[in-house]
Amino acid sequence: MTDEECRLATNALSEKIDNYANLIVKKGVALHKGQELVLSIPVERADFARRIVSAAYAAGASHVTVRWRDDEVSRMTYENVDTDWFKTVPSWEREQLNSLAKAGAAFLFIEGADPSSLKGIDPMKPALAARAHNEQCIDYRNGMDFGYNAWCIAGAPVEAWAKEVFPELSPAEAVYRLWVAILETSRADGEDPESAWETHNASFEHAKRSLNRKHYDALRYRSSNGTDLTVGLTAGHIWEGGAGRTQDGTVFFPNIPTEEVFTSPDRMRVDGIVHSVMPLVHNGQVVRDFWLRFEHGAVVDYDAELGRDVLKHILETDENSVRLGEVALVSKNTPIRQSGVLFYDTLYDENASCHLALGMGFPECVRGGLEMDKDQLVAAGVNQSAIHVDFMVGSDDLNIWGVSADGTETPVFINGQWPWE
Repeated sequence: MTDEECRLATNALSEKIDNYANLIVKKGVALHKGQELVLSIPVERADFARRIVSAAYAAGASHVTVRWRDDEVSRMTYENVDTDWFKTVPSWEREQLNSLAKAGAAFLFIEGADPSSLKGIDPMKPALAARAHNEQCIDYRNGMDFGYNAWCIAGAPVEAWAKEVFPELSPAEAVYRLWVAILETSRADGEDPESAWETHNASFEHAKRSLNRKHYDALRYRSSNGTDLTVGLTAGHIWEGGAGRTQDGTVFFPNIPTEEVFTSPDRMRVDGIVHSVMPLVHNGQVVRDFWLRFEHGAVVDYDAELGRDVLKHILETDENSVRLGEVALVSKNTPIRQSGVLFYDTLYDENASCHLALGMGFPECVRGGLEMDKDQLVAAGVNQSAIHVDFMVGSDDLNIWGVSADGTETPVFINGQWPWE
């Protein structure tokens, strides 16, 4: 396609992009009249930001705060600022995020970044920055972790990301193709995306009912790439997926797209080895072809073909970043997996593959968890950490068995899919 053809083709998507903006405002963060929206978005997608802001005010937003991001500015910051600076969040930013959370704002994060934007940067710096935000913006973090604030992560293409996904295409065509892929995988390419998401949400119920009814003691993972892992589950674990719910009853979708059902494992009962099946993009740096070995819940050994130092900093974030906070089940038959597109972005790639996450667990994934403090959650087996880093383990031949308390094993996944598929 010529650049002019790409421009015309992208313009032809305008109505669908508007519908997508409305979807993530109305269903993603479920914005209600009189509520503030906080939008984090790449400056390169200012055009899409305007569509979101318009949709938010049409939905009755009291005000929209926009927090701009830029890969090049971030890189220059990490190149030129001393490491110690990243250990503290500036007071103005803490006040902004914490006060907005306490006031009941909804938070919308638009993904769109060069997967290798921080290649060559000391991984300690972005790791410290991420840890500082998680530990010092307490009301902001707790608002999302404990169900006080609705939030949603969705995507929009930027040129560097699009060229990583479609390296054989021109920049203009790559951005167009990535828009098409995002709209399709987000179920936003039809006439009524909001209804499509209501139907999609109903599809999670069968898997959740089955898993919650069987209430396995553990899951056992095996695949030909060497994965041989047993993940213990907490006594009070609950499987979730699809829509979330705030403590005041607001139904929202934390991720658009989403294809997973998930729970938090027992932080002390993970043993064996697991191999990644897709690249992990973390803070603008890529980790590829890595494995982790667990004993008694903690990573005791690891390696990676690329990005071992990045993986090391993830694992050394705090004392609990070596433990799992999430197990998620995703069929290989999802639209994202079937598209054959490797997005180099966790929001999308995690919905193409069963995955695990190092770090923070979910209070809603244990009975009574939303009423527990962090010490009580740890006592219940739910991990607490400053990070939550997903990585993909769902190969096409992955088999997972549910292990009951009496040792009986039942197939949960057969060759990468649910038994009933």
